[in-house]
Parts: sequence; C-alpha cells; structure tokens
Amino acid sequence: MPKNGGVNMRLKNSIVELICFTLSLGLSSCFLANTYSHNSFKRAQEFIPFDVVIVPGVPFGDSATSSIFRARILWAKYLYDQKLTKNIIFSGAAVYSPYEEGKIMKMIADSLGVASENTFSETSAEHSTENVYYSWKMALQLGFKKIALATDPFQTLMVKGFITKNCPEVKVIPIIFQRIDMKSKVWMPKINPRLAIKSGYVNLTSRESFWERFKGTRGKKIKFD
Repeated sequence: MPKNGGVNMRLKNSIVELICFTLSLGLSSCFLANTYSHNSFKRAQEFIPFDVVIVPGVPFGDSATSSIFRARILWAKYLYDQKLTKNIIFSGAAVYSPYEEGKIMKMIADSLGVASENTFSETSAEHSTENVYYSWKMALQLGFKKIALATDPFQTLMVKGFITKNCPEVKVIPIIFQRIDMKSKVWMPKINPRLAIKSGYVNLTSRESFWERFKGTRGKKIKFD
C-alpha cells in the first residue's frame, strides 16, 4: 500500500475509535448509562462467578492503543481480580490493523497478571455480533455454562437485541468506568506484538464494501448452527 494510503487508513481507523470511545464515555458518564451499568451488574449478581466473560476486540496499534481498547481489558481484569469471572475470552480478528485483536488482548491481559490458562483468544470475528456469537460457541465448546458479555455500555446496547434473539442465556456486564483506573501506571505492559500479526492481512475496507460491512455488523453474515 502506498505510504499516503497507509497514513489515511490509520487516520480513518483512529477517527472511528475516537467516535466509539466518545460515544461510550459520553454514554457512561450520563445518569441513565450509569444506572444501566449498575442495574445490569446487580442483575448479574445471581450468576456470579461467571465461568467466562466475552470481551470484544478493538484495533491495536504499534505505538499506542485507544482508550476503549484499554477500558475493555481493564474491566475484564477487574472482573477476574474480583473473582466475578473465572475465565476471559478476548475476541477479534485482524480487521482494521494487521494484529489479531483477540490474540493481542490476551497477551496484554496475561502480562497484566491474569493467569494465561484462564484467558482465551477467538480470532474469527470481524463485527460486534460475531464477537458475541463466535465467543459464545467457543465458550460452550470449552464446557462453560455461565457466560457474560463484558464491554462498554455503548457496544452492549448495540448487540443487546442480537443477544436476546440468538443467545439469550448470555448476560451483560457493561463497564462501570468508576471501577477501573484508566490512568494506571502499569499500562502498557511490554509484549511482542509481532506474535499477533496475521499473515496475509488485508484491511476489511479493502475486502468488503460499506454495505457488506453493514450486513456483517447486523449479524447477517453469521452461519448459524
């Protein structure tokens, strides 16, 4: 890819991440979002500890990661440290960067102190609905029964209808931002990101049209069992 094309693609990806985080942070900071997250957390209490939580991926960059990337990992670590979940599945293919999101997020979580035998990576999902469905199928194959989605409030609301229709036993635990330290000095741990590079990577925008990607976002490309 030409140099300018690479710069433009990174810029577009950064804008998308910024929009997602702004929406998520704005939603999480308002009264209704806080109420939603806390009420969801209370409803999940009867299932605690969960056998596993599903954490959707976010594109990773060599030099830095987005705030929403960090928030999702820290929330998963919080749930694990508080013994609210026994395991974590990080989900995401190499979609908008050459790094497989599920793999790189697992590497970081392991480096932050989560036991590696309790973290798993799902690397096929390219959309939020696929994050949920493919990770749910993986969880069942691993023998897990009590399963929850652990992500930001914005994404939780985006996929809630899909969950209700296709895997209603999956609970939701939206991030309570007040419970994680976004300015943690231990971030970011030293890892070798090259281990998560996808061979033959091609950016999703080069492989699919806008409408094909929109179809995937709605879960229309999933081959349901």
